[in-house]
Amino acid sequence: MSSKVFFLDMRANSRRTVMQKYQDMIKQLDPAGRIKPGGSVAIKVHFGEKGNFSYVRPQFVRPVVDAVKAAGGQPFITDCNTLYVGTRSDSVNHLTTALQNGFAYAVVDAPLIIGDGLYGGCHKEVAMNLPDCKTAYIGADIAAAQNLITISHFKGHELTGFGGVLKNLGMGCASRAGKLFQHSNVSPTVKDSACVGCGICVKRCPAEAITLIDRPEGKGKLALKDDKKCIGCGDCILACNYGAMTLNYDAQVPELMRRMVAHAKACFAGKDNSGLHISFITQVSPACDCYPFNDAPIVPDLGIMGSTDPVALDAAAVDMVNNASGLMASRLKHSHAPGEDKFKALYPKSDWEIQLNYGQEIGLGSRGYELVTIS
Repeated sequence: MSSKVFFLDMRANSRRTVMQKYQDMIKQLDPAGRIKPGGSVAIKVHFGEKGNFSYVRPQFVRPVVDAVKAAGGQPFITDCNTLYVGTRSDSVNHLTTALQNGFAYAVVDAPLIIGDGLYGGCHKEVAMNLPDCKTAYIGADIAAAQNLITISHFKGHELTGFGGVLKNLGMGCASRAGKLFQHSNVSPTVKDSACVGCGICVKRCPAEAITLIDRPEGKGKLALKDDKKCIGCGDCILACNYGAMTLNYDAQVPELMRRMVAHAKACFAGKDNSGLHISFITQVSPACDCYPFNDAPIVPDLGIMGSTDPVALDAAAVDMVNNASGLMASRLKHSHAPGEDKFKALYPKSDWEIQLNYGQEIGLGSRGYELVTIS
C-alpha cells in the first residue's frame, strides 16, 4: 500500500512563490480534518545548534502555526534537550539558542516549550513491547499534546545514514532517558593509529569518559575511553576529524535505529491521528544539524515534501536525493551520478534502509509512496 507524498520544487517567480506553493501543500495535508478544535498541537522542529545554519527557517514554521490556529488547535513549537554538550543540553540554553536562531514569538506566533523539562528528565513512559524496545520515553509535553506535527530538515547522519522525519520523531522527541536507551549499546572504540591526541573528544564528551594519556616513548598524546562512564551518545564520533572513533556498525547501529523508530511510533500513543509531517530537502548537509556548523550541501536544493506517513516521506526524500546529481564541491567524494547512493558514499558502514524497513514492519507507515507535485 502506498501513501501520498506531496512535493514542491524551489522554482519561483512573481506570480507563484515558494511560500505560496508551501501554503498550498499544507492545505493538501488537511490540518483542519486532523486537528481537534481546542486541542494542543506540538510542532516538533530542530531549533539548530548555535553556529549551524542549515536548520529549517522559522519563517516556514509560521504557515503551519497559522493552519493549526485556523483549524482551532492550540500550537506550540517544541524540541527536547540533547545528550551531548552544546547549546541545547538544558532548557535555558536551548530556548536562548532558539531565540537567537530566529524562533521569536513575533516570527512564529506560538510559544516555545522544551518537551522534556529543564534538564531532560520529564517524560512519559510508553509501553511498546517490541523486541528491541519494551518501553519508550517521550518528552512529557510532547506526549501530552493531542496532535503532533513535525517539520524536519533532511540531511546525512553518521550513525543512521540519513536523518529525516523518523529521526526527528524518535530521537528528537525522546527525553534524556529515551536518548540514553537508544544509544546504550553504542560504545565507540579509539583507533590508536588514527588518533592525533588533539583533545576535541575530551572537551565534547558529556560523561567525561575520555582522557588524554601520553603515548609510549613520548610520541605525543592518545585518547583513552572509560567504557564504564561512556553513555553511548556518539558525540565523540561526530567531533573527531581523523576517524579515530569507530563503532561496530553491524551490531550496534541497527539496534540503535530500531530503538529510534520504536520511539517514533511511541510519539503517537494516545493521539487520534497519525500526525502531519513536512520535510525540507534543502541545504542537504552531510551531517546532523547538531554540529555547531554546517558543511556544504551534497546535492542542490531539491524542494519540500509533506505527508501524513513519516516512513513514506523519508523514503521519498532519500530516493530524491539519491536520484539527484551530487555536488562536486562537497564532502561527497564519489557516487555523484543520479541514481547512486549518496548516503552510502558518505557512511558506507551504515545501512540507512533499516530505519525504513523497521518503520514499515511495526506499522508506523509504508515505504511505498505516490509523489504528488504541487505545480
